[in-house]
Amino acid sequence: MAAAPTAVHLPRCVVSPTGRHSASLIFLHGSGHSGQGQREWIKQVLNRDLTFQHIKIIYPTAPSRPYTPLKGGLSNVWFDRLKISNDCPEHLESIDRMCQVLSGLIDEEIKTGIQKNRILIGGFSMGGCMAMHLAYRNHPDVAGVFVLSGFLNKASAIYQDLQQGGRVLPELFQCHGSADELVLHAWGEETNSKLKSLGVSTTFHSLPKLNHELNKTELEKLKSWILTRLPGETAGQSA
Repeated sequence: MAAAPTAVHLPRCVVSPTGRHSASLIFLHGSGHSGQGQREWIKQVLNRDLTFQHIKIIYPTAPSRPYTPLKGGLSNVWFDRLKISNDCPEHLESIDRMCQVLSGLIDEEIKTGIQKNRILIGGFSMGGCMAMHLAYRNHPDVAGVFVLSGFLNKASAIYQDLQQGGRVLPELFQCHGSADELVLHAWGEETNSKLKSLGVSTTFHSLPKLNHELNKTELEKLKSWILTRLPGETAGQSA
């Protein structure tokens, strides 16, 4: 008998807040990476850990599974896909299964006393796509969503769900390198425009000459945005 989706334990790397914990951030890595690797990459770019006085950061690691773009080779990926392109169908079975698993992480934070509207979800590349599915289709009451170098397929289930309307949707923060050769800048722009047309409040930062990678400018912009969505308990509280 198959285990219930919530029975899957995701290894994770956690950066604790320096003060009282009043908000949480779930940061999803890109395909083939890990939670620890994502944290170390950010630390390398910033020359320090990404930390906040009141926000706990959780970097989970995706389970290993056969991944079609690697000809079925095993990789730590949030879901499968036919190819890295915006014009093919989504592999909804694997996406929906992982939404259930990641919902367990959100539930864990709520059980510790963190309110749902004090939880942010986001990620790099595939992690950003996963975060959008998790938030817009399953948890529209989170504080916000961020996507770095990520995109949605043209016929994404998210677009179909949001066409029904009538929901308050989390704000979207996006950054994308203009020189990205793996996930085209145009795919990120199109994703942002479509979500905006469906009622999402969006921000899109285009980063000149940046390929499929992180840089200090976008991480500093992200940090500032995180603090607008998850402010500290007193006005003007900073990280």
